[in-house]
Amino acid sequence: MTPDFDLQRHNTLGLPARARFGATITQADELASLLSEAAARGLPFRVLGGGSNVVLRPVFDGVIGLMAIAGREILGRRGDHTLVRVGAGENWHRLVEWTIQHDLPGLENLAGIPGTVGAAPIQNIGAYGCELVERFESLVALDTEDNALKTFSRDDCDFSYRQSMFKRTPGRFIVVSVTLALPNAWRPNLGYPGLNTLASDTDARTIMQTVVTVRNRKLPDWRKLGNAGSFFHNPIVEADVADRLAADHPQAPRYPGADGRVKLSAAWLIERCGFKGHRLGSAGVSDQHALVVVNHGGATQQEISDLAGQIVSAVEARFGVRLVQEPELL
Repeated sequence: MTPDFDLQRHNTLGLPARARFGATITQADELASLLSEAAARGLPFRVLGGGSNVVLRPVFDGVIGLMAIAGREILGRRGDHTLVRVGAGENWHRLVEWTIQHDLPGLENLAGIPGTVGAAPIQNIGAYGCELVERFESLVALDTEDNALKTFSRDDCDFSYRQSMFKRTPGRFIVVSVTLALPNAWRPNLGYPGLNTLASDTDARTIMQTVVTVRNRKLPDWRKLGNAGSFFHNPIVEADVADRLAADHPQAPRYPGADGRVKLSAAWLIERCGFKGHRLGSAGVSDQHALVVVNHGGATQQEISDLAGQIVSAVEARFGVRLVQEPELL
């Protein structure tokens, strides 16, 4: 383990942060020894992937493991799907490109999402009308309570909108590999705005490229302007709440769900509260997309958290809807 481990390059918000100790994990069997060392020092142990879904405090008084377990393997066909097993440290977008190169469509709508494969099931990543759960078969994770590797099926993971069993029990399970099930009889998913103008016979590569183009046009590049992508979940509310909002704001976007509840646009709510392009010190809200909190250079965790708090309070006061922060405060 390396003492006084610098984490600024390992979070896409670019926040200055350090851990008491840090190490890079390239094999699953390295986890047990790191956990033992952390326990012997009486320190907590957490894993970072691409650092794209965290807001780091200046100091993590514990041990950080950087997930770098690699590997991509086509396991073959099973029923109507082809199974692909991937190491948790693989870059998600590069995996999407690799599947398209190997004529294995199904992930193209999820192109361009930053972060690692191991983080994808934790928050059930989703974009452009597709969620990871739709392509998920199983995963292997280390249970830190008994240091045993365990396999979890889709049902075991208890997926929901940007949620999973793993996100509800932070720190307990460390994903080491993910197995995806890609459809053999693939059909393009073009129902989402930005894709719905494409021809019905559009191929997966074109869809992937279109998604990346649309994302780049709408969202700031974290390599140029630090950010953690969507900072808040789109709120899912009861129908009567959505109806009250629509009565006063008929133009407000709404997406009815199968359970009778309605998904609202967090970006629309935030923008109507005047936060698009707003700054608080070196933290701010992107002028490209109101759902993205950015680091203009030199922002601190406190500035990011204060700005997020202002947004939550303003939206709740005006619309009666409470936003939930997506990136974890660590």
